Amino acid sequence: MCETSGGTGEARASMPRPVRGAAVDPIALEPVDEVEILTLVDNVYDALLVSDERTRRAGFGAGMVTAPQFEEGRTPTGMIAEHGFSALVTVRRGGRSTRLLFDTGLSPDAMVTNAARLGVDLGDVQAVVLSHGHFDHAGGLAGLAGRGGVRSLPMVLHPLAWTKRRLAVPGEPVEELPTLSRKALGGEGFEVIERREPSLLLDGGVLITGEVDRTTEFEHGMPPAHQAWTGSGWEHDPLVLDDQALVVHVRGRGLVVLTGCGHAGAVNIVRHALRLTGVDRLHALVGGLHLSGPAFEPVIPPTVAALTELAPGLVVPGHCTGWRAQHALAAALPDAWVQGSSGTTYRLAAA
Repeated sequence: MCETSGGTGEARASMPRPVRGAAVDPIALEPVDEVEILTLVDNVYDALLVSDERTRRAGFGAGMVTAPQFEEGRTPTGMIAEHGFSALVTVRRGGRSTRLLFDTGLSPDAMVTNAARLGVDLGDVQAVVLSHGHFDHAGGLAGLAGRGGVRSLPMVLHPLAWTKRRLAVPGEPVEELPTLSRKALGGEGFEVIERREPSLLLDGGVLITGEVDRTTEFEHGMPPAHQAWTGSGWEHDPLVLDDQALVVHVRGRGLVVLTGCGHAGAVNIVRHALRLTGVDRLHALVGGLHLSGPAFEPVIPPTVAALTELAPGLVVPGHCTGWRAQHALAAALPDAWVQGSSGTTYRLAAA
């Protein structure tokens, strides 16, 4: 479904098949001592949220700027919230820390501005991972490139992230979605790495799932209005095959799964990660779960039931999860559910 692909035949041939049992070729994901996930961009910012032993919030003091209308001559700006997602992932193992960016938000400025307001230097990021090609996860690449220092910076994505897409809602004007440019990203200094298969990064401590097996009976993907260009016409694009997640194994705790939109389905993604790694416990699920709107609200009850059965220690639904799913997850998993917010850091350490 990419304009440079062989059309729908190739897309169908590459479509994930339902699978069961242990992985034939399991991924040897190395356990880590600690992972920190800093949400640089999310749909929400709440300065009144409080920190605890594993959650550090960006409060009113973030981002002080000059403001002559106040007697002190300055005022805090807080964090930018927008319809997008970006997270800075820091992995620690054996005294060594490494960092990567997972998605970059909607606008060119939000991610880099929020990082600056938090005093976070993005110059030591070792790689960028795109969960999929939708513009609300890739818009911040322009801001990152504009700051310089991205020469030969690896960027891992699925080859279908270049797919031209549009929203064709009946009775409304057709809206073509911005499409990533391979040429432009290469010219800005990113070293693009395309992978359908799982990838191990940061010395084997981070897994990028690649295409996710669709094994549930209720996660059917995008409605008919979401379409992709095949090279000869527009077709329904329900699967968003380029959707992938980031996975870390925290020693003695289990898997930490980070999603962008979760177009593959939150439960599909978690089950895929557990099967790929052979780890039998989900410790945390963070990121967008795409359960917002009439097309996805029927998926909320079975999703909540399946996640409740998995009994994670932390659930931070963000971005496109939607308020109905947030309420349902908070009610079903009161000890695990945490409100997401731009500028929040989640620290998950080994047992």
